[in-house]
Amino acid sequence: MTKEEFNIVKIDAVILWVDGNDEAYKSKISPYLKEDQNSTKSFNNRYIQVDEIEYTVHSILKYASFINTVFIVTDNQTPEFLKHENLGDKYANVKIVNHTSIFKGLETNLPTFNSRTIESCIHRIPELSEHFIYLNDDFFIINPTTKADFFTENGFPILRGFWQQFEADKFYKKEKTEKASHKAAQEKAAKILGFKKLFRFKHTPHPMRKSTLEAFFNENPEVFLENIKYKFRNRSQFLPVALANHLEIKYKTCKIQKDLQLLYFRSYKKPLYWYKFKLNINSKNKLFLGLQSLNKSPKNILNFIVSWLKQRTL
Repeated sequence: MTKEEFNIVKIDAVILWVDGNDEAYKSKISPYLKEDQNSTKSFNNRYIQVDEIEYTVHSILKYASFINTVFIVTDNQTPEFLKHENLGDKYANVKIVNHTSIFKGLETNLPTFNSRTIESCIHRIPELSEHFIYLNDDFFIINPTTKADFFTENGFPILRGFWQQFEADKFYKKEKTEKASHKAAQEKAAKILGFKKLFRFKHTPHPMRKSTLEAFFNENPEVFLENIKYKFRNRSQFLPVALANHLEIKYKTCKIQKDLQLLYFRSYKKPLYWYKFKLNINSKNKLFLGLQSLNKSPKNILNFIVSWLKQRTL
């Protein structure tokens, strides 16, 4: 791919989203929940949102203006900010994609409440460009970016992460139990492809190529079908993003970057002034912000962060 060809390459964005506060959604998920899952706060926490999706979309529109289409993958839901009339042209390139669309021909796997299952099908989004950036709804772009922040001039994804030993290979680990954790699911992807260690990614937007997953799953349909059969996270599953990353590494079709360019919060136990300092000062030299489980933060911190996001992304 020449530089001129790269300049005209279309790049889309894909976001998975669910409104766990929606009563219709609660009614849909309720029959499938086991008692132990229903009582686990961490399980329920995956579905609760505080309208982060609005700021995720706004951050893309403001700081990644090269994006062609923003696809929001959801289960027959629409974010509140897209329900208003007279939206004008601002959201003309924001499209809702229902689960039924990406599970066409695979409807027996629906409904599903499992992001790993859904991620396995994002390459099936109709009209999705070959090059796209995958985000969770708690990822935000907080400074101007260009295509070159995500893909090389020859169209290869830029992978932000680092190499780690597999958990079972760490001699200081006393217990080597297998959990359905984020890292364990990344390890599974690496092992499928024969890797002896893990290229681990964090909570940054993920540049991907549609053909990478498409080709692998076409050649290994049993792997694909096994990964999409679970309605909730299961320790047998792998992370599709990790699979795509390791495929790109295996075939030397990527660039690895150690600097994550990320500001990331996963707990909200520090005093308010600490978050003010991080967001107002430390964010200046970062491209991305990750806010895991923002709904669990104290009200004063939540109000400040949401206000900051609104001001930053509008």
